[in-house]
Amino acid sequence: MIQIKMFKDYKLNGYTLIEGFPGAGLVGPMASSYMIEKLKMDYIGYIASDDFPPIAAVHFGKPMFPVRIYKSDTYKILIIIAEFTIPTNAIFALADELWAFIRKQGLKQVISIGGMPSAKPTNNAFAISTNEELSDKLKKAGIKTIEEGVVAGVSALLLANSYQYKIPVVDMLVQVDPTAMDPKYAVTAITNLKKVINIDINTDELEREAKVIEAKVRDIIKKTRDSHEDYKNATEATGPSMYA
Repeated sequence: MIQIKMFKDYKLNGYTLIEGFPGAGLVGPMASSYMIEKLKMDYIGYIASDDFPPIAAVHFGKPMFPVRIYKSDTYKILIIIAEFTIPTNAIFALADELWAFIRKQGLKQVISIGGMPSAKPTNNAFAISTNEELSDKLKKAGIKTIEEGVVAGVSALLLANSYQYKIPVVDMLVQVDPTAMDPKYAVTAITNLKKVINIDINTDELEREAKVIEAKVRDIIKKTRDSHEDYKNATEATGPSMYA
């Protein structure tokens, strides 16, 4: 069971949802974390599920849910950030709940940010769009469109259902080395995202703070994984666990 909980009622009609769940190269979490911080976005809600690991993230001394929703009224954007990989058995339910949320709130469009494994990564971004106008905008901005391939995870289901709900979805992918995590991937993602939506954000600091940002994201992922494993081991000692 997936639940999207908002701390209060917000007027979000016409906002753009940016989704950056963990994937190849951790591009989504790095780019999302940087945008949330630099755009001074407000923490407005969270997503919970029985299928998520039972953990709380702690930032600046405050406990938070590990899957959070932030908003910027200045730029009319929402960002969902997750500090663990979404379990496979929760992906379909999460995508369904996200679509219900998107439609209820009257959101304008959805943009997923992710990594695309490559033997020789470049600084290019690639995209898939379900909207002809957006596709033209991407091409004019120099962002290459993907003509053939496979997309997986929550972003795949958001794309697939876009036609049914008639809400534009863009999946923006950055080529990454699947064995490494490099903040320059997030720089590429944000630089190209700025060509699609109106946000004023400088990536110079992200490049200067690369080592700090990389260490921060690695630490978050490690702590989340360790916490999940500790819980799994503890429950397996007393009986079956629902966590994979």
